[in-house]
Amino acid sequence: MKKLLLLLLLSSVSFAQNADRKYLSHSWKNNTLEIQTTDGTYSIKPYSDKIIETSFIPKGETFNPVSHAVVLSPQKKGAHFTATKNQLSIKENQMEVVIQKSPLMISYFAKGKELLSEKLGYIKKDSTEILQFNLSPDEVVYGGGARALGMNRRGNRLQLYNRAHYGYETRAELMNFCIPVVLSSKMYAVHFDNAAIGYLDLDSKKDNTLAYETISGRKTYQVITGDSWTELVGNYTQLTGKQPLPPRWAFGNFSSRFGYHSQEEVEKTIHKFEENQIPVDAIILDLYWFGKTVQGTMGNLDWDKDKFPNPDKMIADLNAKGVKTILITEPFILTTSSKWQETVDKKVLATTKDGKPATWDFYFGNTGIVDIFKTEGKDWFWSVYKRLINQGVGGLWGDLGEPEVFPSKAITAGGKADEVHNIYGHNWAKLVADGYKKDFTNQRPFILMRSGYSGSQRFGMIPWSGDVSRSWGGLQSQMEIALQMGMQGMAYMHSDLGGFAGDYFDNELYLRWLQYGVFQPIFRPHAQEDVASEVAYKDIATRAQAKKQVELRYQLMPYNYTLAFENNTKGTPLMRPLFFEEPNNAELQKTSDTYLWGNDFLVQPITKSGVTNSLIYFPKSNNWFDFYKDFKHIGGVTENIEVSADHIPVFVRGGAFIPMIKTITNSNQYQLDAFDLQFYFDDSLTQSNGKLYHDNGLTANAYEKGEYELMQFSSLNTNKVLTIKMNEEVGKNYTAATKEVALIVHNIKPKKIFVNGQEQIYKTFHNPMTIPVTWNKGSQAEIKIEY
Repeated sequence: MKKLLLLLLLSSVSFAQNADRKYLSHSWKNNTLEIQTTDGTYSIKPYSDKIIETSFIPKGETFNPVSHAVVLSPQKKGAHFTATKNQLSIKENQMEVVIQKSPLMISYFAKGKELLSEKLGYIKKDSTEILQFNLSPDEVVYGGGARALGMNRRGNRLQLYNRAHYGYETRAELMNFCIPVVLSSKMYAVHFDNAAIGYLDLDSKKDNTLAYETISGRKTYQVITGDSWTELVGNYTQLTGKQPLPPRWAFGNFSSRFGYHSQEEVEKTIHKFEENQIPVDAIILDLYWFGKTVQGTMGNLDWDKDKFPNPDKMIADLNAKGVKTILITEPFILTTSSKWQETVDKKVLATTKDGKPATWDFYFGNTGIVDIFKTEGKDWFWSVYKRLINQGVGGLWGDLGEPEVFPSKAITAGGKADEVHNIYGHNWAKLVADGYKKDFTNQRPFILMRSGYSGSQRFGMIPWSGDVSRSWGGLQSQMEIALQMGMQGMAYMHSDLGGFAGDYFDNELYLRWLQYGVFQPIFRPHAQEDVASEVAYKDIATRAQAKKQVELRYQLMPYNYTLAFENNTKGTPLMRPLFFEEPNNAELQKTSDTYLWGNDFLVQPITKSGVTNSLIYFPKSNNWFDFYKDFKHIGGVTENIEVSADHIPVFVRGGAFIPMIKTITNSNQYQLDAFDLQFYFDDSLTQSNGKLYHDNGLTANAYEKGEYELMQFSSLNTNKVLTIKMNEEVGKNYTAATKEVALIVHNIKPKKIFVNGQEQIYKTFHNPMTIPVTWNKGSQAEIKIEY
């Protein structure tokens, strides 16, 4: 404690809060500390032993308890409060907030180490309010949503105003997801729990200052900590909500472009996939499904029967083939649309201050916008979706939800436009998710959206990185965007594979983008129609190479679906920065060009033309094996790796279990009665573990309902004997089947092999070695390899 007091005393000399703010009194009640000061009240409460919330309520204001982000409830008891002459303290396990009375100073600690402290704290300006904090000189910071700035976002002043950036490449300061959370290399996060527009200043003046600036609303923030990056992100998603499991078909291949003009074009496209035997799980229809022209038809939200004469039959035929139909929708209702008068009469739209529908001009026409904060708006919009889902539509796409154009004059039931701008897409996704829970209880939604907010993941939102340039520069920014968003809870951030904007034609770029796409959350080629985005429409040579990437994507579906389960239960991102492995490696703290896909794949996309060699660092925690050649690479070493045109460099962690299947037409054929289990033996390891999650891929909350099986794999390597065991946990409402497992062991030279105690006779031993294993339901399988 003496050391802590000394630290506080030293820091107060240069970092004391606003000198005009004086401590007056305090009270401790219901696990909440309230501190009265000369200009307002602090309210501090723990949510868990790793999360503490602080609110400042200026004099003359009342506390607004409504959070659009937080779902966790604060603790009602258990924290340890102490008060002395000079300071107050709340301690919850290893996390502590310390308030020095004079000069007033609030600091946050974990395990006795200072994480963060308020600098001037709350500051009122003419048009904005600010919360200000100290940063350490060497701190690396992340967060602020989806942007292309470099992994270390320190030095930037980030506007918090969701806005599309058409055709961006290597730098995009403002994009579709502005999330008010900052994560630090010191292993903490601070989330500013307020939806109104503003700024997040990450030390732009280079004076070691972090500042959150807003036009209005709550002055509330949560400080979150963790003992590892995965725990930190897990704690943040505990606070803001975990992502539900998507339907398994979401991990398949999508046919998508801007756009399919007719029913005939849709049917011909899927036939093209079929005749070339290219797996496909869904087709996405852009705005031509409700209008022949881009302009003037938005808001119709019903089939253009001239171009789609029999949508019921089209959807039913596609469903029979295992291909889901996904439709674009937008929140804008043009004054020229067929639904305009209906939405006016039913009071569905946002209004001006005189209560009339607010209208304005933008690219698509003169428009109003659905007030999704209003009961009439939510009910009307959901009635549109319910009709389409009953028609057989398998997924919904919400576009332009920043909203694309949302002038300050517009007023919603949730507040003025600038107050709700950043949570429009968030609440739109909530509307859809709530509708599914009410009317389609057992169905997992697929909600593709271009804009959201803190916690949007809990609605099942599948975000994408917007209208990226179809260029090498566009590709180069995608890893950073996906990695950053995964750390901020939005683990399914992905890109239009091949790039969206422009008519740049480059098959090498297209293939490199797809090769990356295999190892990112959603595999969805999409683009303007100047150049075909679909694998099926490529020339013979390009199509053959692209088809291999699609097939690999399907082969990895068991591994990828298990990553989704981990994300659902723990909040762990699917794509993970290398510093998750080595948090104190300063070089890795700024690296995004190489990343981890799940725990066990090390991936380096190729983002420039003509690359033949690439420098790759192999994390020191393990040795790594080339996924395509099995060659071993020692951990902790940087190597110059030869690059193939057929695939990007991909490596597997030593000791990893990688479940795979043979290529299937689409996820309707997915089953695990027979599968491959790749094991990457590393004789330097004593033991390792892996898992495989399985359910029917469709039922909402299957795990919670006990409709699942979770297979566990372990290896033990002692005295030149490798023992592999297979066990499983079966949900109470699930019946497991006997499985035929092809255990494929890499990098070992066996002398004898035993399966369930029976020696297996082989004429020759190959590398890798395939061992057939019949795994009887309800039993353990054991394989011993003497080498």
